[in-house]
Amino acid sequence: MRIPKIDKEKCIGCGTCPLICPNVFRMTDENKAEVTNDTGDTEENIQSAVDACPTAAIFWEEKV
Repeated sequence: MRIPKIDKEKCIGCGTCPLICPNVFRMTDENKAEVTNDTGDTEENIQSAVDACPTAAIFWEEKV
């Protein structure tokens, strides 16, 4: 199983990922995206957020 992760150093706070998957991502008070529920949507929809990220800050990690 794989889960989405965010590289906060790369995140520019554009807000695209929570628009695509609001049950998975949210914006923090620091205007950075974070994962709130790694299984909150389908992998296909999460992949859409990964693909839409302008800085490639979202990536997949294998859950052990």
